[in-house]
Amino acid sequence: MAEVLITNSYFLHLDPKQWRLMQPYGPLGTLYAAAVLREAGFNVSFFDNTFCKSTDEFTSHLDKVHPRFVVICDDGFNYLTKMCLTNMREACFGMIAQAKQKGCTVIVSSSDATDHYRSYLDHGADFIVKGEAEITLKELLLSLKREEQNGNLIPGLSYKKDGQYFDTVRREVLHDLDALPMPAWDMAEMDQYRKKWKEKNGYFSMNIVTTRGCPFKCNWCAKPIYGNRYNSRSPEKVVEEIKFLLEKFQPDHFWFCDDIFGLKPGWIKKFSELVQRDKLNFRFKIQCRVDLLLEENLPDRQAGNIESLAKAGCDTIWVGAESGSQKILDAMDKGTKVEQIYEATRLLRKHGIKPAFFLQFGYPGETKEDIELTKKMLYELMPDDIGVSVSYPLPGTRFYEMVKADLKSKSNWTDSDDLALMYHGTYSPQFYKQLHRHIHKRFRREQGFQSVKKFLSHPFSLDKMQWRRIFTLPYFIPMSWWSARKVRFD
Repeated sequence: MAEVLITNSYFLHLDPKQWRLMQPYGPLGTLYAAAVLREAGFNVSFFDNTFCKSTDEFTSHLDKVHPRFVVICDDGFNYLTKMCLTNMREACFGMIAQAKQKGCTVIVSSSDATDHYRSYLDHGADFIVKGEAEITLKELLLSLKREEQNGNLIPGLSYKKDGQYFDTVRREVLHDLDALPMPAWDMAEMDQYRKKWKEKNGYFSMNIVTTRGCPFKCNWCAKPIYGNRYNSRSPEKVVEEIKFLLEKFQPDHFWFCDDIFGLKPGWIKKFSELVQRDKLNFRFKIQCRVDLLLEENLPDRQAGNIESLAKAGCDTIWVGAESGSQKILDAMDKGTKVEQIYEATRLLRKHGIKPAFFLQFGYPGETKEDIELTKKMLYELMPDDIGVSVSYPLPGTRFYEMVKADLKSKSNWTDSDDLALMYHGTYSPQFYKQLHRHIHKRFRREQGFQSVKKFLSHPFSLDKMQWRRIFTLPYFIPMSWWSARKVRFD
């Protein structure tokens, strides 16, 4: 028997696009919470829903461990959980109902539950943890275990009593992240993750986080968990966790799932020095801003960030390019310049790091000319990979307030491939779906042409991905032409 059953509510098979990609990462936020609760003396059982086909397996585990408390905890590090997909929400509602039927006290912590806490309470949850989970969970469970009636004194909670909704004061975010224990990786069955990664991708990647929060204020970016504060673990603690993971699970690659990696001056250089000192051999990808990458050349900031990242094993950097139109970047309050995207891309390639772009279409006011500028930037720079989306309104953002009057029949995507424009854009929702398909097909075609050119000049230098791009070129040539014919400005 377990005192606390902690689980996640992300079911990979409910997101067909991600199931096809098969690049699953462990539920990091859930494992952090499990580690804190275990350190506080609770008997904790962890159940991972990632590969489950239904909530029936969760129910079976409930029957097996007979917990008093059930904690459903999705992390704020993964953009897929921050996206608040309705498939996952419905699955969570089902888990709440199953746990309540067993007589459990149910606590939910997630971005979606923070934004829509009344819906979760109405579906039977006893408490919603709003904001950062670990300390609130610990204090709440200790109070419930002692059968104290002081829930209204614990910061960071929402609950329902006698038909009324109550919110306690917001909890301040953690500043000393090194005080947290290492995520409870020993409770996770990582062999299944390794198998899925190896079968589909030929390598095994794990996730790790070095910071929490983002101080920048892009007006479409929601921060329901960590807000605008930016706090960092020490490079020493991060390297300690990497060494543990390399020894225990032998990953080939890491995804540092920070919103902004290495913002603190000198952090990247120190991290790189520690990795090189300990002769650690791994590749990794991060997310960063183009303006921050360029700050390596400024005298008042630590020089050589990109070079230090390359020496540490950085393989890919994803940047929020978003648009090739300065008008749209300014409307988003992005705080970056189109020319910075060009310069950062050049610098990354100079140091052997692959640039990858997040692109966003459909922002209010975007015109045909703005779309063409984005396409021009993309095909001139040809990053190694792209993620294309339409603007997505999330509660708590200025962008959401701008368009919420239009969000009547739909305010969330069903899955990450939904891509429905949920407000009145310049063009129709169908146009943006066709644009998304065309951008991807044209981009893959251009990548194929690049690989052919490389083969003709250096035939023995191609990697597996470049050969694949050559072999798929006969498909993308006609498909890019056909998809272009379907993109018609209304």
